[in-house]
Amino acid sequence: MTRFSTFTSVLALIAGPAMSDEIWVTNERDDTVSVIDTDTLEVIKTYETGERPRGITFSKDFSRLYICASDSDAVQVMDPNTGEILHDLPSGEDPEQFVLHPDDIHLYIANEDDAITTVVNTQTRKVVAQIDVGVEPEGMAVSPDGKIAITTSETTNMAHWIDTTTQELFANTLVDSRPRHAEFAKGGSQMWVSSEIGGTLTIFDTATQTEQAKINFEVQGVHPDRVQPVGFEFTNGDTHAFVALGPSNHIAVVNAETYEVEDYILVGRRVWHMAFNDDKSQLFTTNGVSGDVTVIDVASRKALKSIKVGRFPWGAAFRPTN
Repeated sequence: MTRFSTFTSVLALIAGPAMSDEIWVTNERDDTVSVIDTDTLEVIKTYETGERPRGITFSKDFSRLYICASDSDAVQVMDPNTGEILHDLPSGEDPEQFVLHPDDIHLYIANEDDAITTVVNTQTRKVVAQIDVGVEPEGMAVSPDGKIAITTSETTNMAHWIDTTTQELFANTLVDSRPRHAEFAKGGSQMWVSSEIGGTLTIFDTATQTEQAKINFEVQGVHPDRVQPVGFEFTNGDTHAFVALGPSNHIAVVNAETYEVEDYILVGRRVWHMAFNDDKSQLFTTNGVSGDVTVIDVASRKALKSIKVGRFPWGAAFRPTN
């Protein structure tokens, strides 16, 4: 063995084995988060949270995990290295979903029971604003440039457009029944909203807030009432959207250029939300009723494995560890 190879071996021993990336999943009924190793596709840790955890997201540097503990009326801040709850943030009642502003400071939180969106400064731990929106707000999104935040209201059936400079509404747009999730796409030029009971995805032009397209879903052998779009995520380049269709137990694959549904993938029961791994080669879906996570190979659009987690998994977030 050469001197160089000996030195390299010593460094490898000191450094230890490379750590795998992780998918973090909130479990509504267990008041826990499960941590999945993206290499072994196994649960490696479980941490306790507040009551009924749903929305979940990381700070930009992944040093802090934010959790909507809905029945605790708090957003909890966890150290993901230890699982310790560091503190709670004021959130308003029944926080369900939220989104972290690109400034990595402000959280926009949907308060389902109060018909408001609460804006919290994560550094000062104080409420910056509370914005009146429609009845039963749930979905939250923020544009890549940070200028616009979106709240969807399930009962009012609207997407509410918020100017993040003034923290005021500047537009309201109708969508189909019970909007659940929103995402910006195409560099922020589009805004997509899923409507659970309406069974559709609506695409808006961000500049004009006008509707560009609407997508419908038909799953063979499944009654239309069970085809309920909720969470969705975009592939690299926003070429396709993978859409959770709730109690239909399928994920739809939508071409984001043509708005055609190209495929349906069978997953677990009552699929809610999802998260990609680092290179977006695999997708992890949370299946509430079956209490598991389905791993999908994005290239082949095939389900690879089901991973048992806690009861009623809801939200999912990716965390790199290298």
